[in-house]
Amino acid sequence: MSDQLYLGALDIGGTKMAVSIANADGPLGRITRPTPKSGDLGTLARQAIEMLHALCDDKRVPRDALQTLGVCSAGPFARIDGMLGLAAPNISGKRSGSADLPNDWDVIPLEGPLREVFTTVKIENDCVSALVAERTFGAVQDEPNCVYVTWSTGIGFGLCVDGHVLHGKHGNAGHAGHQLMSETSDAVCGCGNVGDLEALISGRNLGNRLGQSTADVFDAARRGQAQALAIAEEAARRFGRGLYNVAVTLDTSKFVIGGSVWQHHGEWLLPMVRREIDSRMQALTAGIELLPAALGSIVADVGAFSLVMPQEWVQAWRVSQPWDGLRNR
Repeated sequence: MSDQLYLGALDIGGTKMAVSIANADGPLGRITRPTPKSGDLGTLARQAIEMLHALCDDKRVPRDALQTLGVCSAGPFARIDGMLGLAAPNISGKRSGSADLPNDWDVIPLEGPLREVFTTVKIENDCVSALVAERTFGAVQDEPNCVYVTWSTGIGFGLCVDGHVLHGKHGNAGHAGHQLMSETSDAVCGCGNVGDLEALISGRNLGNRLGQSTADVFDAARRGQAQALAIAEEAARRFGRGLYNVAVTLDTSKFVIGGSVWQHHGEWLLPMVRREIDSRMQALTAGIELLPAALGSIVADVGAFSLVMPQEWVQAWRVSQPWDGLRNR
């Protein structure tokens, strides 16, 4: 086995999986594949391990030299024999009953299979790990009262209060995408809720309800198409209201916003979202900043590394910003 320390990063999303490996100088490579949606319960973990080993082989890193793995994943989590598994409605067909998830998975084994291969495994919700990344290297370095929020396939939050990242009893703190927003909407979330924030505006659920991709709808809205514009404006109001609810609960100073919807449309949506926050309870909302994720599309990868990174690497990476190369792979 090599004496050099290598770290692995695994990002599990509702649409894709990405793996990266790094040494002290920075990431060595990254590969992505679609998140598996069929097969047996072990399919997802097996694909993750196969991807990590394939990347080791490609970069001539001995497989057994990679023993430390940070994992950021869409949630929520549930326990299987004391270890974390995925009960994610955007992946588990039995959880959501959606036609676009052709599997009967309920709680997907994750921590157990990974620990059979890797000595150290640290798993966090994807928004928690993104929050750690942005506090370590990004837009809110060392900020004590901040929230990371993603607007993507789903809606999720990572929460930090008084310098403490919140986790909860099963690591599920931050699932504010499932806050109930409407008693009259018939929008159904993969979790089974009707009228929660994710049901109303997430990329997956909004697209499924409209019969076309959310990207196409928002692109049409930006061109001024009236029906699409009304949908996008309502989505922005809902999103802003969700941020307001979190802000007045936690007394938040800054929101860092990422995810594919925001990356592509955030600059245009920002004034509408901003109005929804600023128009209420100024004693609690004045001065709240809405910031784009500085790490952009690789925030989850950097977050997974950050979960297991030795402290002596942090200052060096802050200076060299070696993850920039991940964006070009």
